[in-house]
Amino acid sequence: MIVGQQKPLAEIKAEVVPFSKLLILGCGTCVKTCFAGGEDEVATLASSLRLAFKKDGRQIKIEELTVERQCEDEFIKEAAAAIARNDAVLSLACGAGVQMVANRYAKSPVLPGVNTTFIGILEKQGLFTEKCLGCGDCVLDVFAGICPVSRCSKKLMNGPCGGSHGGKCEVNPDTDCAWQLIIDRSKDFGQLDRLSTYVPPKDWRTSNAGGPRKLVREDHII
Repeated sequence: MIVGQQKPLAEIKAEVVPFSKLLILGCGTCVKTCFAGGEDEVATLASSLRLAFKKDGRQIKIEELTVERQCEDEFIKEAAAAIARNDAVLSLACGAGVQMVANRYAKSPVLPGVNTTFIGILEKQGLFTEKCLGCGDCVLDVFAGICPVSRCSKKLMNGPCGGSHGGKCEVNPDTDCAWQLIIDRSKDFGQLDRLSTYVPPKDWRTSNAGGPRKLVREDHII
């Protein structure tokens, strides 16, 4: 899941200052799960902005709407009428959603209300942790289901560095050493010997080193 965090109110307020009629557009999937951009967050942010502008002696008309996903045209077309009624859109989606809305509604300013943070999981209630960088060449089979690309601070592919201590990373002692986790899990599987095989340097061409990526599924194109 894409994890994001709502921008500070002061930053959002500065973004929307030039506009008198604003649509706050929520997204009902990833950012809703991480409490950054679902219906509740849209309502809370709208109230906060109205109060903030009222203190400045200024009235701003704010409309609230949440669609299922802003990264799919099928859902954002539901916002067409609301977008047309307003001067600008404050999107509480991830960066992909913001750009999707901007692409469809080219004549409407679309502003980001969320900082997209990482691809992660819900570790426990209220705690989201990064697990994937979307490198385009998954190696989880090699490393016992634990990714050294995203979870090792140094992205080491052939064993731990010399700085970890007590199973913790030297870069951040609150972080588990990814390689210690890989070794422990490989032992549990009885596959520790697999880690003695040299893994060549990662080919970053499958990542975004060559610019924006795309995935084409010919079997789904109409």
